[in-house]
Amino acid sequence: MAGGDEVPVANKTLDSTSPLYMHPSESAGSMLVPIAFDGTGYRSWIRGILRALSVKNKLGFITGKCKKPTSDSSDLDQWERCDDMVTSWILNSLSKDLADSLQYVNDAKELWQELEDIYDQTNGAKLYQLQKEINDLSQGSLDITGYYTKMKKLWEELNSLNIHAKCTCKCICGARDNMLKAEQDRRLIQFLMGLNEV
Repeated sequence: MAGGDEVPVANKTLDSTSPLYMHPSESAGSMLVPIAFDGTGYRSWIRGILRALSVKNKLGFITGKCKKPTSDSSDLDQWERCDDMVTSWILNSLSKDLADSLQYVNDAKELWQELEDIYDQTNGAKLYQLQKEINDLSQGSLDITGYYTKMKKLWEELNSLNIHAKCTCKCICGARDNMLKAEQDRRLIQFLMGLNEV
């Protein structure tokens, strides 16, 4: 290996920027996040998983961007090893019961899709619960940093639930910026209303 950054694969060398590159220290027994997902807190867990896979340059295995090579390709074995590694990392980042129920998926993309189908459900009850928590939150015995952190976490979770309602068009009239400013003002007022009087 040249400088520890390249791995020979079927008479060619992979550099460390290739999604098929596996660092020698990586193990199928590793977890991608410190706490296994047990069915609650999906949005927080998924953010951690996506970040970890991005750092390892393996997001393409769950998004389908890193496609399985044809059966006659010299990269097939390496792709399968990498896909098995990603699948193992995700399964290790689940509670034992959840991991056991997903052991027979074919690849990382299928595993990811199964998790999304089961847990990535935006529903009125969850939106209601989050909005109620935000409305009921007050500083109480928290210091101002703790209060803000708690409220910001709830806002971020609410944002992630409303991901499909976000505008992605190229706005030239300024309406999108005005809506963003109005939302920031609403949050500021909400934050100030929950502060202690002193």
